[in-house]
Amino acid sequence: MALNNYGRQGDGELPAPSPDRYEPTSNFGKEGYYDGFGGDEEKGRQSSKARKMSRIDRPITKSIGAMNNGSDLTSDDDTDPSISVGKQMEMEAGNAIKYRTCSWQKTAALLFSEYICLAIMSFPYSYSVLGLVPGLILTAVVAGLVLYTSLVVWEFCLRHPEVKDVCDIGQMLFWNSKIAWWATAVMFLLNNTFIQGFHCLVGSKYMNTMAGNNRICTVGFSAIMAVVSFFCSLPRTFSTLAKLATLSAFFTFISVILATIFAGIEDHPRGVEGMRWPTQGPVHWLVVPATGTTFVAGMNAFMNISYTFIGQITIPSFIAEMKEPKDFPKALWAVTIAEVILFSLVGSIIYVYTGTNYNTAPAFGSLGNETFLKVSFSFMIPTLIFLGVLYASVSARFVFFRLYAGTRHMSNNTVKGWAGWAAILAVTWVFAFIIAEVIPFFADLLSLMSSLFDSFFGFIFWGVAYLRMRRADYGPNFWRNQGIYGMAMAALNVTCILIGLLFLSAGTYASVESIKQGYASAAFGGPFSCASNGV
Repeated sequence: MALNNYGRQGDGELPAPSPDRYEPTSNFGKEGYYDGFGGDEEKGRQSSKARKMSRIDRPITKSIGAMNNGSDLTSDDDTDPSISVGKQMEMEAGNAIKYRTCSWQKTAALLFSEYICLAIMSFPYSYSVLGLVPGLILTAVVAGLVLYTSLVVWEFCLRHPEVKDVCDIGQMLFWNSKIAWWATAVMFLLNNTFIQGFHCLVGSKYMNTMAGNNRICTVGFSAIMAVVSFFCSLPRTFSTLAKLATLSAFFTFISVILATIFAGIEDHPRGVEGMRWPTQGPVHWLVVPATGTTFVAGMNAFMNISYTFIGQITIPSFIAEMKEPKDFPKALWAVTIAEVILFSLVGSIIYVYTGTNYNTAPAFGSLGNETFLKVSFSFMIPTLIFLGVLYASVSARFVFFRLYAGTRHMSNNTVKGWAGWAAILAVTWVFAFIIAEVIPFFADLLSLMSSLFDSFFGFIFWGVAYLRMRRADYGPNFWRNQGIYGMAMAALNVTCILIGLLFLSAGTYASVESIKQGYASAAFGGPFSCASNGV
């Protein structure tokens, strides 16, 4: 029986790796494109039609299954090939806590909860800056690019099933550099913690909106949000969280559909403070950007659309807990089709009915009828909590798997294991709350962090991953050896890297300029402010 995904059987020896390439001794897969990945491979059913699937390097990390089993294998031993998914599932079969338990349907629920979220309600604002037609075109283009790069992430995880998260991939992509691992880890944790903090603030925004004048200090509302989110973060497997994810995505869908219907049937929109209806005249909307639209405004609107789609940072963590990783594209295609349709319809319809002159972000504030506003916003409560919970769980896994690797606490219900898990989550939520309340320009800082981090996690990493995988398969001249197709695909992935560099440079510039403009207009409050932030 095969013990791993690249051909060691019985007591056989693996060939010594070359300096720049780690090649399996047998082709990977069965009849389909990547179908050999999973339980069937463990039964030895392979075909001569298999697609070549070489590793880019030797294993540098243990799989979750290996760690649960308390294996004495060393993480950088050349004779320790990554354990196949079927073997990982065998090794954790007797454990109280099993990680490889997610079906593609549960993974789809996790993806839906990550993408179908409050950020949808910022699309009307982006369309008001970019114009409706350019906004819709950019929505489709960004969705296509993120779909493609997400498939590259998936392919990389198929070749290296021992990876647990994006930090493992970061190290492997950049020639096993520990510096690359640490740099990726810092970006990974900061990105997730800032998103948690953002959801503390958005939770306080909702509670201030509902409370009106009968409210407590905004800091108190943020603290309540952090505490509730902490308890919702406690489940230790994605399979369990998937049930909450389903509810989150469903209620978000109801929320944005209601807001869209209400925008169409109400008498008039509302607008932001100081620009209420009807002070700005009749509603008008733009097919193309208004004359005089600045680079900073246009770039921020474009980045806003892009950040809503970019979520590849969580995909390796999700795939690491799938029973059949080869089924991941089913989940990915389902969520991509749904988000393009939903984002485009909700964004364009609300924009047309609220116009450029009465638009707010999030668009709930554009609704002129207060009852409509509160009803539609209230259905967003599950996702206000769950999306922060999801990122907290991803961060906690990253820390927990390394602290408790090879111990029984990782795979069984021990007091020490659960105490450690809860403590890690508590630390992430405390930091998220403090960061969100201490930094007066937190929303703009979140945009700055996204420019810095999503450039790598959204594009640069996966352009590099494609080039390294094809080099491992077909040699350094793969782009030439594969003819026009090879050149076109190489060009596409170099373009992905360049897009990431655009985010890193122009996106960072636009975010910094937005912060400077906020200070110039005295738009920022102080730390731990009690002032209402309701819509």
